[in-house]
Amino acid sequence: MAKLGLVMIAPTVLTADPDLARPPAGWLAQARMPLPDAQATENLAQALAAHLRPGDTLLLQGQLGAGKSHFARALIRTLIGDGGATAEVPSPSFTLVQTYDTPHGEVWHADLYRLSDPQEMLELGLDLAMHQAICLIEWPDRIAPDWPVGAVCLRFETPADAPQTRLLTLIALQASDLATRLLAVVGRP
Repeated sequence: MAKLGLVMIAPTVLTADPDLARPPAGWLAQARMPLPDAQATENLAQALAAHLRPGDTLLLQGQLGAGKSHFARALIRTLIGDGGATAEVPSPSFTLVQTYDTPHGEVWHADLYRLSDPQEMLELGLDLAMHQAICLIEWPDRIAPDWPVGAVCLRFETPADAPQTRLLTLIALQASDLATRLLAVVGRP
């Protein structure tokens, strides 16, 4: 699936975005990919969805409007399978967590933007869900630097000179099983 346009890079420490939490020590940018439009974001979500399994956590990082929710909706609809294309997948902005039963297992979609303390994640039960469900967590900055060790962060950025384009960066610990699986899915250029 190299047609998705993933560019493998030497593991790199990210430059700091003052509005986004810096990844924890040892987490490195491992690949970058331009997403020229919303359809490219959906294609990526569809490609990754079938390779996720319970216990996998994707941290979706980026500014407001960067494509985190769009990616999550496409991924959840894909995991739902039959009828997923028309399934209602509301934003968890106000409920904080939405859950879905899928043929691939339970999916938790969390939006942590309104959390004021990382301990609130425990009250939501998200710490347990990360071991039993596929978890998509928007605004992982709210729990930084305590990101789950086995997770992968997908950072969505909007280039100033191309507001319809997104640049996706895959960030993880180098020995991450999930990162290895996701990098294999999109192929090497």
